[in-house]
Formats: sequence, structure tokens, C-alpha cells
Amino acid sequence: MPSWQKLLWIFICISANWIVELIIPLVKFDYKKWKHAGVNIVFLSMDLAINLLFGVLTLGIFLWLQNNQFGILHLFEAPIWIELLIALLALDFSAQYLVHYLLHKVPFMWRFHMIHHSDTTVDATSATRHHPGDYAMREVFALAVVVLFGIPLAYYLFYRMATVFFAYFTHANFYMPQKIDKVLSYIFITPNMHKFHHHHELPWTDSNYGNIFSLWDRIFGTMTYDDPKKVRFGLDLLPDEKDQDILYQLNIPFNKNIKLKTDK
Repeated sequence: MPSWQKLLWIFICISANWIVELIIPLVKFDYKKWKHAGVNIVFLSMDLAINLLFGVLTLGIFLWLQNNQFGILHLFEAPIWIELLIALLALDFSAQYLVHYLLHKVPFMWRFHMIHHSDTTVDATSATRHHPGDYAMREVFALAVVVLFGIPLAYYLFYRMATVFFAYFTHANFYMPQKIDKVLSYIFITPNMHKFHHHHELPWTDSNYGNIFSLWDRIFGTMTYDDPKKVRFGLDLLPDEKDQDILYQLNIPFNKNIKLKTDK
């Protein structure tokens, strides 16, 4: 997928959610929305640069998989929709849920992921807020799943479009009626559901790791559901006033003054 198409899809997802945020916000933040977006888009630009590098590697992998018929999906015959569903589930579990779980549980990885949780005014643009190291680790997991399952390029592009949509949809600061959100949450990650993951302290911070499907959180007992208005955004390990300081945020993984709860 050319970079301009990726950017167009990201723009569409952000814009659509921004409009809804303005009309029916869940939380009425006292902040400069454009300034906040600008900070998060800086992180997005870094991640897109990494994406370009991985894109070259990815193209080579897909060509090799096609020529060698390698991977689990080549071991059996199935309708296209079943193969697509298998690929989507495999990518969502490994490249989203599993790596996200590890980003919280492995101290080295958590230091890179803390930037995503440091945002004290979570809205649609917060979905773009990832340290380059965090983003690179996610890409490695995605490529590993592509190789293991022999996922075709078309299925992978469908997954990328779906995961971008859900990332902005679930971070967006708009009100969704509890009954509708609750019903949708039986299958998908929803805006209300994901808000608990951005609570400033445990145990909610370590819950709701999924991106597209909620079944992984249900299966592994990591799901939380309550009133989203109880959530306070940010991270108790970091100063709230530094959430828009880009240099401070980029240095978090290497800042020895930031003590994790696992540090002795």
C-alpha cells in the first residue's frame, strides 16, 4: 500500500472521530485540541518513517511467501473468507493482544510503551502516540505472524486497515450509550472498554489489551468493564505536566530517574 494511501486512511479515521468528539464528547477536556494533536502527530511521523523501512522488508517477505507457498494457510484448502478470518485472528492476537500484553509485563518493553499511557487527555489522536521503539516491536511481531501463517498481502492490508480504524475508534473521546457499547464489546474492542486501559493506575492499566476483537481479553481474564467516567487518564509513574513535552517523552525509556514498580 503506497504511503499516500496509508496517510489518506489515517486522515479519514482521525477526521471522522474528531467530528464525533466535537459533537458528543465523553469528557470535556480543558485543553488546546490542535496543540495536543500536533504533539501526537509528531510521534505518528516517526512511526511512519519506521513503517517505510519495514515496508521494504515486508515486500520481500510477501514475494518470498508467494513463490515458496510457505506457511500454515498453504497446508489446507478453505474458502477465502475463512482464510481471511484466520489471518485476521492470528494477526490481532499476536501483533496486537500478545505484544501489547508483553509491553506491559516486560520492564524493558514497558519503558517504551509508557509514552502511550502518559497522555492525560486521551482522544482520537492518542492512537498515534507510540515511541518508535514501541512501534518497531509491534511490527516485528506482525511480520513473524505473516511468515508463520503465510499470510497473503491482500489479507495483511485488510488487517492493517481494520487495526487503524479500531485504534482511532477506541481512543476517540466521544460518548457511546452504555447499552450499545456493552453489546458491541462482546465481539469487538469498544471506546468505553478501551478507556479503562488508559486509567492512570493499576489494575485497570493492565487490562483490555485487545485492538479489534475482545475475545482475547475474555479468554485470558484481562477484561475490565465499568463506568468510563471513573477513568482518570495519564500514568501514575510520570508527571502529568510533561505529557506534551516531546523530548521528555522520547527519553522515558532511558531516564533512570523514572522508577518502575518492579525496580528494587
